[in-house]
Amino acid sequence: MLTETWVAQPDLKLNYVIGPETAAPLILLHGVTRRWQSFLPLMGPLGVHRQLIVPDMRGHGLSSRPESGYLVRDYAADITAFVKDRDQPVALYGHSLGALVAAAVAAEIPEQVTAVILEDPPFNTMNENIAATTFHSFFKAMRTFAGDQRSIHEIARDLAEVRLYNPDNGAEYRLGDLRDGVSLRFTAGCLQQLDPAVLLPIVEGRWLEGHDTESVFRQLSCPALLIQADATAGGMLPDDDAAQLETWSDSLTRIKVPGTGHLVHWAATQQVVNQVLGFLATT
Repeated sequence: MLTETWVAQPDLKLNYVIGPETAAPLILLHGVTRRWQSFLPLMGPLGVHRQLIVPDMRGHGLSSRPESGYLVRDYAADITAFVKDRDQPVALYGHSLGALVAAAVAAEIPEQVTAVILEDPPFNTMNENIAATTFHSFFKAMRTFAGDQRSIHEIARDLAEVRLYNPDNGAEYRLGDLRDGVSLRFTAGCLQQLDPAVLLPIVEGRWLEGHDTESVFRQLSCPALLIQADATAGGMLPDDDAAQLETWSDSLTRIKVPGTGHLVHWAATQQVVNQVLGFLATT
């Protein structure tokens, strides 16, 4: 059974859910624009083996909205403080933004992090070159819906008509042709609770300011599992970037999931569960 609660930090309150203390804790960290419910597909099977702790990131879900501070380093500072306050060893699983944060926390406080699972971290895709990718038009569109208080049905209907632009070939894609109706409804619900300011540093190419990916990965000392999506199916971590991470970290085990986009834990849930449980059993 999960309990939803919150913890106060200097400039915000973090909302989170926590499971029974039946095993070692595993903190799940969601991606940008989403909320703790993003991990619902994994929480049943993982919760049998670990105590799950799943926060909403600042500006997301029911966590508060600070006046400023939506760079990756700000999210990482929140979770570092959260882990320090718990004062016990934890494993971390992060998707997308959450993967960048998990790696940063593990590098900052290695004495408290026993293992990290990194699902499709954006890395170079989300830096100052984002305007050269389809993701730029996606996040610009999401910013127009952030904080929208219309019904989920209305938001999902309009999300389906969003046009994504690929600067490489000039092609346009309709979001409703890439995501099914349930995915659009879930996205709509997340956007209702999203601070629009979350997306500004992303579309401006400033999201990774002050975040040194190379330094973070070179400092990783705990076992790390990298789950890489398929870039041709919407993944955010190309092969060249994934290979670069491997050269920076001797503790990294890399798993590729062909044909699966950025939300690997939704599209290939059982495969992710199997890999994560097998990995954690060795840490």
